[in-house]
Amino acid sequence: MASKKKLLQAAAGSAGGAGLDVNEVFSTYLYDGTGSAQTITNNIDLSGEGGLCWIKGRMAGGFSHYWFDTERGVTKYIRSNETNAEGTDSNTLTAFNSNGFTVGSANATNYNTGDFVSWTFRKTKKFFDIVTYTGTGGSRTLNHNLGSTPGMIIVKDYSNNGENWTVYHRGIDVNGDNAPETDGIYLNTTDAAGDESGFWNDTAPTSTQFTVGGNLNSSFGGGANYVAYLFAHNNNDGEFGPDSDQDIIKCGSISHTNGSDTTVDLGFEPQWLMVKCSSTSGNWFLVDNMRGITTGGNDARLYADSNAAESEANSFDLTSSGFILKSGFDTHTYIYMAIRRGPLAPPESATDVFAIDLADASGTYTAQSGFPVDTIIYGGRTGTDKFYSFNRLTGSKYLKPNTTDAESTYTADFDKMESVQFPSSTGNYSNYINWMWKRAPSYFDVVAYTGTGSARTVSHNLGAVPEMMWVKNRSAVTTWQVYHSALGNQAYLYLNATDAVSGTNNNRWNATTPTASVFTVGTSANVNGSSNNIIAYLFATVEGVSKVGSYTGSGSDQNIDCGFSSGARFVLIKNASNSDNWGLFDSTRGIVAGNDAHLSLNSTHAEASNTDYVDPHSSGFAVVGNDTMVNASSDTYIFYAIA
Repeated sequence: MASKKKLLQAAAGSAGGAGLDVNEVFSTYLYDGTGSAQTITNNIDLSGEGGLCWIKGRMAGGFSHYWFDTERGVTKYIRSNETNAEGTDSNTLTAFNSNGFTVGSANATNYNTGDFVSWTFRKTKKFFDIVTYTGTGGSRTLNHNLGSTPGMIIVKDYSNNGENWTVYHRGIDVNGDNAPETDGIYLNTTDAAGDESGFWNDTAPTSTQFTVGGNLNSSFGGGANYVAYLFAHNNNDGEFGPDSDQDIIKCGSISHTNGSDTTVDLGFEPQWLMVKCSSTSGNWFLVDNMRGITTGGNDARLYADSNAAESEANSFDLTSSGFILKSGFDTHTYIYMAIRRGPLAPPESATDVFAIDLADASGTYTAQSGFPVDTIIYGGRTGTDKFYSFNRLTGSKYLKPNTTDAESTYTADFDKMESVQFPSSTGNYSNYINWMWKRAPSYFDVVAYTGTGSARTVSHNLGAVPEMMWVKNRSAVTTWQVYHSALGNQAYLYLNATDAVSGTNNNRWNATTPTASVFTVGTSANVNGSSNNIIAYLFATVEGVSKVGSYTGSGSDQNIDCGFSSGARFVLIKNASNSDNWGLFDSTRGIVAGNDAHLSLNSTHAEASNTDYVDPHSSGFAVVGNDTMVNASSDTYIFYAIA
């Protein structure tokens, strides 16, 4: 977002208008080490607003967690898995920028061929603040600018070796007295929480101040230097998003029983979690959706208290309103900090949320997107090859939109900032096409849920009423079910077949129209098989970006107005009245005035290029002639187009 627009948005937020987006105050950014200075552009204004940059090498070799902040300055680091004092290295983090940061050649932050993750927190009211102070001995009260009562505070003496990272957390309750200000826990160890009056002087923090006891205010050596990192807890008082009314960060506790999953309701889907057992020893888990929090699979984990390499285990699942602590965790109390997935506002440009890319030649290939991909559908253009759909929520599990097959596994690497990578294979991918989506409000959402066999509602984060939904049972051989608003809440189509619409069955959508927060599924195993894993793709219209619509065939050329200004790059059309293919057209292969290259999403047929069904039109697209696929007289057609 341009700096001028950010300033206007921030000003509007303070006046009750649009607030900041979570993507403007927090970033998980993955990068490959080069051994040479490189700038990381994550669109977080560190030089102007201030903040924290936390960097960890994901690979083996004992890479510590390096914390850099704008209060102590560039090149100065402390490590959360150690008790060492502040260190200085002019080749670590060398600059805080208006749109990210720069790292030098140091192995710690830029080891050649290494994989790194960075988490950036911008100083922002009701999200994050940093306070530095010099110890004077005894207890004292310090001012902060968080603008709300902190949910978690992390304090480190950075001038002396051997000092722990001390944590206040609103969810800690050692003595059952509901007074976390009398307790504490260490970030750099696996120790359980303890009763520690010397940490916070038994004084609860407020929206303007926090208190430290003698243990965190030492005058040792003339006064120890401290840094305090303050994290907010939004409780229906967040001031983020288009209407300045959305929460983006929560700190809480979980009572968990081994052998059972525990669902945590945050009111939002998180993108980043830090979780620690507070009632006994255990690591500080760090997971995020960029490295992979996989629903129904293994998650990529790091530990804030350890320099261990990234590992994988089935620890967490995401839901549309929170997360699930999986059954393998022991019976104990856990504390957490969760940060919301963004963006919070509808997209303004289709290129920010949709991309088309032709695959490379045989072997490893990378589909280039220009943004973090949430869903990719790809397939061959020369025949016999099926389509494959992968999404970030389920990781390396795929479905085939043109078959009834259950889910299978094949490696898809989503932990890239602007692409999806597939491993080396014996296949030749030079004739493959990739279509890629990013989830965004009012545009596109993905929901993974478990079926119950009984009619139920399913929460979603589309932020608008879904106009089209594709639903598939991942666990069983079933057809893909399609809901479309133009056909009504009893109608459904099969994405993997040519069938005309079926319109009188209540067991798909329970004869209930979806809302901006939930959709309803009936008793059909296709959409709600008991204990089955289900996936739903939700689509809606965003002015100038996407259009979900319908039209009546005329038998002669007609223009389909989507509200675009430069025509459609992607068009999917289905004749709902009669049996025919799901025609798939895009500008990369050619939407031209003449014969177009098109595929059928329900078929393995080779790409056809000897017909003229769709022509370009500035406001959307034009359908040509009278073929039953796109324009038979009086037939009803549904379509999905992206600018």
